[in-house]
This record gives sequence, structure tokens and C-alpha cells, in this order.
Amino acid sequence: MPEIEITEFRGVSASELKKIKQKTRILGLLHAYGTISAPELKKLLKISLPTCIGLMNNLISSGFVKNIGIGESSGGRKPVLYGLPENRFYVISCDFGRFSASMAILDCYNRFVTPIIEIDTHIDDPQLVDKLYNTAKKLMADYQVSDDRIYGLGVDMPGLVDSKIGINYTIKDKRRQNIGRDLRQRFNKLVYIDNDARMHAHGEFHFGAAKNYKDAIIIHWSWGIGLGIFINGLLFSGNNGFGGEFSHIPMVENGELCICGKRGCLETIASSNTVMRLVRQGFAHNEISSLINRFSGQPEKVTPEEVINSARQGDEFCISILNEVGKAMGKGLSYIIQLLNPEVIVLSGPLSKAKQYILSPVQQSLNRLCLEKISQNTTIIVSEMGDQSALLGTSEMVFQKVFSGMSFLSKNIAIE
Repeated sequence: MPEIEITEFRGVSASELKKIKQKTRILGLLHAYGTISAPELKKLLKISLPTCIGLMNNLISSGFVKNIGIGESSGGRKPVLYGLPENRFYVISCDFGRFSASMAILDCYNRFVTPIIEIDTHIDDPQLVDKLYNTAKKLMADYQVSDDRIYGLGVDMPGLVDSKIGINYTIKDKRRQNIGRDLRQRFNKLVYIDNDARMHAHGEFHFGAAKNYKDAIIIHWSWGIGLGIFINGLLFSGNNGFGGEFSHIPMVENGELCICGKRGCLETIASSNTVMRLVRQGFAHNEISSLINRFSGQPEKVTPEEVINSARQGDEFCISILNEVGKAMGKGLSYIIQLLNPEVIVLSGPLSKAKQYILSPVQQSLNRLCLEKISQNTTIIVSEMGDQSALLGTSEMVFQKVFSGMSFLSKNIAIE
């Protein structure tokens, strides 16, 4: 865990500061483990049992820790188990899609305490900060979550996001790119901003299909192709937080124009945008298809989900589209597999729901392009988490930040 900034504790003695850091670590460990006993904490903190119990009692009297019950004994006296109160720590989590955002409040066990609310906004919306603030305040009021129990706000967004300073360089108006600063000024709380694909990956790694792996690649397969990388259990972000820009790897010389301004990126041949481009071409060429018949004269109403549903019903045109997109994705994954040799690749997002219609062509490309000795030990799994992975990943990241830098401890908890 990162050290608490010393500037927050001017005038605090070294022994007092040590106790504050120990309490911070206790709260972080309780969040990570769920429940834990004093003897286990003593070992993890490398302190004496009386010191550990004294710190725990102080946290309990302040309302930050509670007695959970009695644990199992390994031969002696049954230990008392401690945990975090369910109604004491909350964060607000917000996940951006292409044309909207979703928001919910979660407790310290990453359980939703409010419904997920949709917000009509996007990353270039000049009213973005106001909309997030007003929605958060409404959620807090409607579900009686007091402001003093909200410890942070996490927002995942598409684009080039520097999570260290909270800047999204993809926001067109440069005055609004420092979204972390703007939200901190409005919310007056800890704010964490990161790329949406990395937070989808964080959710899958902690709660989903990648949970039991250390070296994992998580792909969010939608209008873009987001990638999250876990190496030895740690989320890799790169030097400026831009690691994992899988969508914009050039794949085709003089190919289709990508939204990034370059041509032939992976996104132009293997994303939901590709699916819709191929559908439009099918309409233009009067392809024989139940999908085209159903949406005759209205190609703009077709969605990737409709293409997947039609493929499941045997529509050969739709099957061929998914086959083409799957092969292109397999080519992209072949580079990842041979460079990083991951244990698992988790496919999430709308296109992953096509399952066998997309997985078979992916595997065909891997068989053709990868060294078998490398690819045979990489498992490919389709996520079952759905759209909640980013909200959960973001909330967990915020809690990790909260419980590794609780400067409020010096104000709200007596030192002794």
C-alpha cells in the first residue's frame, strides 16, 4: 500500500503517525480478506497481540470495525473475527459507454446498495460534471446514504486516460480534459479516473472469470476493443496509464479509416463498428438474409445484438459477418499470446455474447498464426459478468485507494 502523505499530519508525533498507518493497514486488510482475527492481523502487521487488540478496540469504538463473531479453532481457543460494518463505507461508481453512463453506490463489500442508474451523457458533454454530481446526489437522497459515508468516486471512461493525474486526453475540449480535478472540486472527495477497459478487466480479475489467474488478458469487445493486462496479479497500466490500447494497433495497410485518424486499426476489422459496416454493405448489395428482410429500408435500426440473434437462428449472412470479425480478432490475439504468454484470455462485452459463432473463427486464426507450444497453454473464456464488471472493478479500485490513504483517521479516530 502507498504511504500516507506526511503533509496531512503536520504536528503529529512519530508514534501517533505509526498508529495511524497501522490502523489504515488494518482497514485495508479487512477490506481485502472480508473477515480476519486479531492473531492473523498480528502476523500480517508484525506487531504484538496486545498492540493489535488495542488498535482494533479503538477502531471499533470509532465505528470503523465491528465484531463479526467466533471463527474456527485450529486447536486452541476459538478466535474472534472482525470485519468492516456494511453501512459505514460507500463509494460511487460510474461506468461510461458510448452514448451514456451508468452509476450506482456500492458498499465496502462491493455490493450494490442502489439500482444502476443510466445517465444521458458522454465524455465530451459540457454538462458532464453537473450530470454526474446531480445523479449522485439523487441516489444518495433516494436511498438514504449520507454524504459523510461516501468516501470516493470512481469513473471509468473510454479514451487515453492518465489515471495518476485524472486526465482524459481523448476529451476534445482541452479545458475539460482534467476531469479528475473538476470532479474533485465538485464532490470534495477522493476521485479516481481510469480507462473503461482497464476497469472492466479489474472487475473480471477480482470477481469474474479471471479471478483465479495471475497472468490474464481481459478484452472488452464492443465498439472499441479495450484490453486490460494483469501480470503476476498486478494491473499493468504502462508509463502514462495508456497501456492496453489494443484497438489502435495497425493491422491492414491502407485499410478503413479509424476514429483515431489512422487507417487499418484492429478496431476497423474486429469491432461492433465492423459488424455494422458489413451489415450496411449487405443492405447495399441486397444480400439474402432474414435480418435484411426484417429491417428492410431501415439498416440504421440494426444492432450488433440483432446480428448475433439472427446468427443463432441460422442466418448465413450474419454468421459470415461474425466469422470474419472473429478471424480478425484471432489475428490480434495471436500477437498478444506470443508476446505475453498469458494463462487466460477473458472475452467480455457485447460481441463476446456470440460465443461459438465468434470463438470458432478466433481459434482458427490462433491455430494458423500462433506457435502451438505457446497458444496451447492459454485458455480463452467468455465472461458471464455482463455489464457490471466495470462498475465493480471501479468500485474495488476506489476502495483500494480509500483504504490505503485514509487521512481522515487522524481527525475521526482518537490516537489512543
